Amino acid sequence: MNSRVISGWARKFDEPIPLPKGKTLATLRDAAQYITKLPKAEHEAPEWQAAMEALLLVAEHNGPTMMARIGVMRALNRHVQRVFNSDRKETHWGRRKLARDR
Repeated sequence: MNSRVISGWARKFDEPIPLPKGKTLATLRDAAQYITKLPKAEHEAPEWQAAMEALLLVAEHNGPTMMARIGVMRALNRHVQRVFNSDRKETHWGRRKLARDR
């Protein structure tokens, strides 16, 4: 069994990051190369700059890969708007009755 610890840019994400065109990013190096190949206008977006900073911190200072994954995922999904679904079933929170009030 090889007990060598992988560090730096060769470290793998816990789960590969899916890209819009079906490819995936498996390592920190893959993510860094993807970001650097983006068009300049997109590459300079604050979300991508933050993702690259997170990648650098993780690769060079042995941080948690989840931090870099979150940065890349946020940058990839920066144009996705969250929509509140009011059709969901209502919760019971705030409606509980104490045993003495039954």
